Amino acid sequence: MTTRRTLLAGGLGLIGVGTLTACTVPNTSSPQDANTQTPGTAITHIHAIVRDPDDGVVLLATHEGLFRLQDRELVQVGPVVDLMGFAVTPEGRYLASGHPAPGTDLPEPLGLAESTDRGLSWEVLSRGGQSDFHALAAGPAGVLGFDGQLRASADGIYWQALTIPAPPVSLAISPKTGTVLATTEAGMLRSMDNGATWITLDTPQLMHLVAWADDTTVVGAGTDGRLLTSTDGGDSWTSSDQPVGTASALGASITDGGQVEALLVIDTAVLRTTDGGNTTEPLL
Repeated sequence: MTTRRTLLAGGLGLIGVGTLTACTVPNTSSPQDANTQTPGTAITHIHAIVRDPDDGVVLLATHEGLFRLQDRELVQVGPVVDLMGFAVTPEGRYLASGHPAPGTDLPEPLGLAESTDRGLSWEVLSRGGQSDFHALAAGPAGVLGFDGQLRASADGIYWQALTIPAPPVSLAISPKTGTVLATTEAGMLRSMDNGATWITLDTPQLMHLVAWADDTTVVGAGTDGRLLTSTDGGDSWTSSDQPVGTASALGASITDGGQVEALLVIDTAVLRTTDGGNTTEPLL
């Protein structure tokens, strides 16, 4: 792993971050070793942000691969893969989908890949060369992914096609009960049977991202830039007093002190909030 801090115009080198980013292979002309990075390469998109449940380190799944963020330092881990989809299972295994860099010994698209060494290496479990899961979530019943078709797998190998009322922008699964939430243009959807059936929730506004902090607490990123929080699995919501900005990645967890922590990527900033978005602090 190579430690480096990428600074561009006074901040993290994010260029053109959006809710749905283009599916392009990273611009790499030669294969990258799992433990090296070209110095000065900027992170252009962050697709997912989450804390590793084992050690609490913030993980950034980016257009240029996986990074660990600790003590305001970025550490790149593993090969260069455009991680369009990224999830951590309740057992702590990493799952990913996307596009490997040219020369990387991985299929294009990646399909569903698994890492059991915290991102140092990836093994393709299924659908290599077939699926690029932009929305990916893991829970106690298995994996859900959307590659133009909603698919469910109990083991990451064999998949079942499911129906959903509208294409999901993001998927999130509660860690123990397995309740699924999906953000769509038709509203927030919830499933209690691992995606087999769905209901539409009554929410204050449309949300484009959603994350479970625990089995009852949910954080969502509203289309007006506000952060929304639910403590009853999505039945009711409170909103931040002011917009925090349009988030391109969102993660949530419960701190040791019992606070709801939300991790956000907004423009060029990686932020943390524990008061529903009313105040934020930079992590980088």
